[in-house]
Amino acid sequence: IDKLDTVVQEAEDEIDGGQADALFLVILNPHRKSIDIIGINRNTMADIDIYDEQGNCVDTVRAQIAVQHGFGNGVEESCEYQKKAVENLFYQLPIHGYAAVNMSAIATINDAVGGVEVTVPADLDGFGEMFVEGEQVHLLGENAFWFVKYRDTDVFGSADLRLDRQKHYLKGFIEAAKQAVHKDASVVIDLYQAVKPQMVTDISLDEAAYLAPILADYSFGAEDFHMLPGETVMGEKFEEFYADEDAMFEMILDIFYEKVQ
Repeated sequence: IDKLDTVVQEAEDEIDGGQADALFLVILNPHRKSIDIIGINRNTMADIDIYDEQGNCVDTVRAQIAVQHGFGNGVEESCEYQKKAVENLFYQLPIHGYAAVNMSAIATINDAVGGVEVTVPADLDGFGEMFVEGEQVHLLGENAFWFVKYRDTDVFGSADLRLDRQKHYLKGFIEAAKQAVHKDASVVIDLYQAVKPQMVTDISLDEAAYLAPILADYSFGAEDFHMLPGETVMGEKFEEFYADEDAMFEMILDIFYEKVQ
């Protein structure tokens, strides 16, 4: 969520809940013992519900999916609204849990697993030799924060470029997290408690502690990270990403369904 507060706070009104600046749908498949992740462009045009101060839905508009989180109280209400928007985007797919973290939690999450190794996919202007295309970097603290967060809004398609960078980061993070859990399963409890002030989730600590050692043995490779297919165009004021319905449908079939012989 595009807030830097170190403690999640309830919004003062129903339009200041903060935008979901990065959206990822995580799929855990117990049949294949695998993890899949779908990166959703923050500018994906979707049906967004508008609510009044009493929580009544007063209108539905077509807008960037990231703004849905803002129409709520900034905590559980906003997360439920955002979850519904993603469910509808994926043809009413039921989503069983959510975790929303403020941007300020990036460094905390990163350092809890001992840092993350990434290969920089493209130069980041303004960071000197810190982030040069092709360089192998071990991210810690503020470096992780900027690698995950930074985008130049003056550059067309900057959200697409950042999402690609986040894809590389998440691959490295999952590998680091799996190694950390194999060494000490309690790292999940420490991470959960460290991030809790900056997080809103309906996944309990007990559930997270139960899942972590199981998921540490699930497979996850480059082919298991999927980008929502589509195209970014310039709207009247802001960029708009339109999902390729046919390609998206094929992706859903491939990830969520098993062929019957």
